Amino acid sequence: MTDITSETDVRGNVADVRTIACIGAGTIGAGWAAYYLAKGYHVRVWDPAPDAAPKVRQLIDAAWPALTLLGLHPDASPGNFTVHTDIAEAVAGVGFVQESAPEVLELKQNLLADIDAATADGVVIASSTSGYSMTDMATRAANPSRLVVGHPFNPPYLIPLVEVVGGEATSTAAVQWAADFYEYIGKSVIKMDREVPGFIANRLQEALWREALHMIDNGEATVEQIDRSITDGPGLRWPIHGPMTTFHLAGGQGGMRHMLEHFGPSLKSPWTRLEAPELTDDLREAVIAGVDAAEERSVNDLIIERDAAIIAVRNVIDEIKGRRA
Repeated sequence: MTDITSETDVRGNVADVRTIACIGAGTIGAGWAAYYLAKGYHVRVWDPAPDAAPKVRQLIDAAWPALTLLGLHPDASPGNFTVHTDIAEAVAGVGFVQESAPEVLELKQNLLADIDAATADGVVIASSTSGYSMTDMATRAANPSRLVVGHPFNPPYLIPLVEVVGGEATSTAAVQWAADFYEYIGKSVIKMDREVPGFIANRLQEALWREALHMIDNGEATVEQIDRSITDGPGLRWPIHGPMTTFHLAGGQGGMRHMLEHFGPSLKSPWTRLEAPELTDDLREAVIAGVDAAEERSVNDLIIERDAAIIAVRNVIDEIKGRRA
């Protein structure tokens, strides 16, 4: 990242933002739009699809009950958004831009260049990319110093984590502004020290996913067994303590030192296969069939269940941490 900190590089205080542009109206983009609306902002959504408006409306309506339970800003309104097919119109006068287009590198490069060209100087532009580096995505932008990654987790209106990192041409001021803004609107921000392929959380999530695919491919576990091994096992600990603290506690009074001394040799055991298995037709169908067999409810029903569970877990954790503080 470049050390650019002048006022002309990043403009405005995070508290002064009133309007946000959400570029891309897929699951992530519309989820961001719902979250920003709940925080009292006016949102301009850009998407070239002819059915973008009803799809955005549908997701916002579906997300609003959960957002209401989490708490709405006094100015929050689910109808305070407009949908545009012209980028210049969508970003005119906004205080922040959140890009959430499909994960296609050339598309991201061209779109970020177009957004940069149309957006007023000093406005930070963040990408929701789940894997690309900003160094790679910013290659065609005239002013890459204000382009940052603001990587959320799905659904962004419920999961608080956002990973923020700049590219080689991103200014330190832009990264700090983005991190400050996300924290201001209630997100849990990891401001990364450097670019890492897949970022932090996705890397960890991907390792678990790959191991699960290997176990299915080798007939070692079913989809239902894999899911329950997490929901009824380590998943119960992770909402309050991450994997590092969990292993620290596994060492008892000796903590991480004792854990490493006692369990360290198991790292040499052939327990995991970090390389991804070949996604053959047989493996693909086995995974799909396994999900179908384990879960008969509709996607909408599962989303309602997921949202309610996340809210309950978050509320309990906030209560525990509040008592601890």
